[in-house]
Order: sequence, then structure tokens, then C-alpha cells
Amino acid sequence: MVTFVDQVQVHLQAGRGGNGCVSTRREKFKPLAGPDGGAGGNGGDIVILADPQVTTLLEFHRRPHLTAENGGYGAGGYRAGTNGEELILSVPVGTVVKDSAGETLIDLNEPGLRYIAAKGGIGGLGNNALASAKRVAPGFALLGTEGWAGSLTLELKTIADVAFVGYPSAGKSSLIAAMSAAKPKIADYPFTTLHPNLGVVQAGESRFTVADVPGLIEGASEGKGLGLDFLRHVERCSALLHVLDCATLEPDRDPLSDLEVIKAELGAYPVPEGQTPLLERPQFVALNKIDVPEARELAEFVRPELEALGYRVFLISTVSHEGLRELGYALGELVEETRAKQLAEAPEQPRIVLKPRAVNDGGFRIVTEGGTYGTIYRILGDKPERWVAQTDFTNDEAVGYLADRLQKLRIDDALVKAGAVAGSAVVIGPGSGVVFDWEPTLTSAAEVQMGARGTDARFEGAPRRTNKERRDDYHGMMDAKAEARAELERERESGMWSEES
Repeated sequence: MVTFVDQVQVHLQAGRGGNGCVSTRREKFKPLAGPDGGAGGNGGDIVILADPQVTTLLEFHRRPHLTAENGGYGAGGYRAGTNGEELILSVPVGTVVKDSAGETLIDLNEPGLRYIAAKGGIGGLGNNALASAKRVAPGFALLGTEGWAGSLTLELKTIADVAFVGYPSAGKSSLIAAMSAAKPKIADYPFTTLHPNLGVVQAGESRFTVADVPGLIEGASEGKGLGLDFLRHVERCSALLHVLDCATLEPDRDPLSDLEVIKAELGAYPVPEGQTPLLERPQFVALNKIDVPEARELAEFVRPELEALGYRVFLISTVSHEGLRELGYALGELVEETRAKQLAEAPEQPRIVLKPRAVNDGGFRIVTEGGTYGTIYRILGDKPERWVAQTDFTNDEAVGYLADRLQKLRIDDALVKAGAVAGSAVVIGPGSGVVFDWEPTLTSAAEVQMGARGTDARFEGAPRRTNKERRDDYHGMMDAKAEARAELERERESGMWSEES
């Protein structure tokens, strides 16, 4: 049965915005008193919150598909739809949020940090908000847009000042229980600890957090045992404490060989770019279980050799608590020094500079794509894509409103510059998008630019006749009538017909 999960993929669906309402106000003696349709409500966001009361991602392992509430529809009488309630996902402090490509979006390394992982859709405007001097009674409303949908990876990396590392059953969990108020599961068989345990240690004026990392055996960095899943929890620790078992009954193990194996696994684990490699961090050694006479004798024997390697060595017993006070004060001193060093070396936070949008930035861009059936002009941008999503294409008035909005962005001019001609295929949005056969509007300056220089395409096909041309046409018509009468007279005189017949 799964009791601890430190990496999980969640599938999120933010709430959809509600549609606007088409309604007409009716009063006594005023059956059509004007539009009163309300706007739809916004869809609910999905927020990830760093909660210190949460210790595992197990809930999302069991329920990975999460959906926020949709926004309510607008109604008549100027009534707006309700906004969808945001969905809060409480995760442990130290959770890293990554996108589907593995890129880190945010590191929730402090309690209370919030991250909007999925933004809800925007509610559509009702016909009351769309009314204007030229559009007195709109017969349409805008649709609500879809909320963000996608998958994210949540990865937990335990936040602790000191990591206890060592072989299974070396006494790491017992050491945490002896030095803090933590109550980890303890037994005399390997892999008793199936998830990192945290404990808070108070040593004089110093207060710091310790964690044990389970499952480190030879080959852990290559996927053996449980170490590969839990080595990531060492990344955030500023110091390491090697807990070595001096009372092991296995004939091929001793404290020195155990230390070399653990160091090899720590050195083989790649830390993220910018972080100090694990073996370059401060390291202490704790020779555990000296309450056993043979273990004490072995610890005193290997202590000089470990000190010669540059380690500060402590002989401890989690049963009798011997040496724990000295170890706690030494770790507290080391943590305080490390914190002061990190504070002094902390990079200065960059200033936030707000830059206005460039004057030549139209809010969209046109990408030319070559296809089997000719060139396609794709329009990409937040505004045009959102406007298309809000349009009810079954309503001609709504489609006309969309055309007016797009024209305000001067999309026709941009299409002409990109090489589009009347009848070109234009797609708004990524993927399949919405496809149009482009017809330039007559009021656009782009229509003028499409003709030859010095001409105006708007007047082509309807030239104005001069007075001479009108007289010539009239005289030609009169001549044709006179010729027709003369022809009839000749036929009568030749006997082809008579007035009596």
C-alpha cells in the first residue's frame, strides 16, 4: 500500500467562463425598453499552495484529475453570472512545479507561497455591455472562454538543514527520534523507513531541521533499492551527517567501507545547475550504537583514521543518548555558519522594470505557412484568439461585431504587407484554428494599396461617363430607331406586307 508519494503528475482543467445573456428589458408602456443582458462569470482558477501541514503528495496520486468550477451564465435584468470558485491544491513546502517539458515553473520553498497553475476562462459580455450609439439593441452576446487545461508535474524535495545519510538500519530514524520530537517508524530490518522523516532540533539558541534519507545502498544512484527516489531530498540540505553502524552483523561491512559506498552514491547523483555538489558540502560523521561494547571498541579504532580524512567525528548512542548533546551543538553551530555565509553570498534581487508596450506592437503577429492548397496566413495573438473564442458564429450580427473588432487592430493592413490577396486562406489561432477566406473591407486603406500606384481600386468597375459620351450614346440610339423605321417602310413598299393585312 502506497503511504508516501514525492512525485506525481496532475491533469488540470480550469473553469470555463460563463456565456453572456441576450435579453431585452420590458416595462409598462415600453415593451422594448433596451438591452439588459448580464455578463457571464469568470471560471475558477487552480492554485497550488505551499502548506506546512501537508507532508506528502499522496492525495494527488490517488486523484490526479482536478477540475475547477465553471463561471455562471449571465441573465436578464442586468444580472451577472457568478464567478467560479478557485480550487486550492495544498502541497508540502519544498514542492517544485514543472511543466510537461520538464521546465521548472516555480519552487514553493516557503510556507504560504501561492501559484496560479491554471487560469480560469473569461466570462462573456451580455448585450447590455455591447450596446452603443450605433448598436442600440445588440441581438447577440459574447461567449465565455475555456480555462487553461494541461498536465503538470509536482516533485517534492524535502527542506532541511542537515541530512542524515547512511546504510539501511544504521540508526538514522532512531537518531532523529532521539534528538527531536519526531516519531518515525523504527524496526530492526532494512528499508523500515519508506519516506524521509523530518525533525526539529533545538541546540541552545540554534534551531534547525534534520531529515533522514532512506534506502542508500550501493547502486542507489543507478536505481537500486529506494535511494534513487529519495536522493533528491538531499539537494536542499546545507550539511550532511554520515551515520555509520558500528554494530553491524554483516561480515563484509565496516564503518570505513560503508562511508566509501555512501560517498560514491552521493557523488554520482547530479544536482541541479547552480547548486553545490553533495560531496562539497560540510560533512560530519556519527559512529552509532556505541552502547554495544564491541561497537564502542570499533568506533574508537576507526575514529583516528576518519579524523585524518578531515571529518569531525562523534561517537553516539541513540539508546543511551551518549554524545547526542555534543552532536546537536556542533550541528547547530555548523548550520548557523552556513546560514550566515548563504546570506552574505545571496545575489541581489533584480529590480522589476515595467515596460510599456511598444507603439508598433499591434498585439498580434502573422505567420506565413505553405500548404498543399496554397499559402496560409496564420494570425496569432491574445486578443484575436480570445475574440474568436468569444464569437457565436451562428449569429450573423456577432460575426459582424468580430469583423469590426479585428479591423480596429488593422489586421487587413498587416495581411497586405504579408502578401495576402482577396480570397487567401487566413487562420486565427494555433492548430486548426478558425479558417476564413479573406475579403478586405472597403473602408480599409489596405484596399487602396492593392491596386496599381496612382489608381483607386474602390472606383474600378464603375467609371463615371462624360457629357460627350452621353450625347454620343443618345445620338446612336436615335439613329438606330430611324434606321429601323426606314427598313420597315422599304419592306412595305416592296409588297412584303401591307397595312390592310
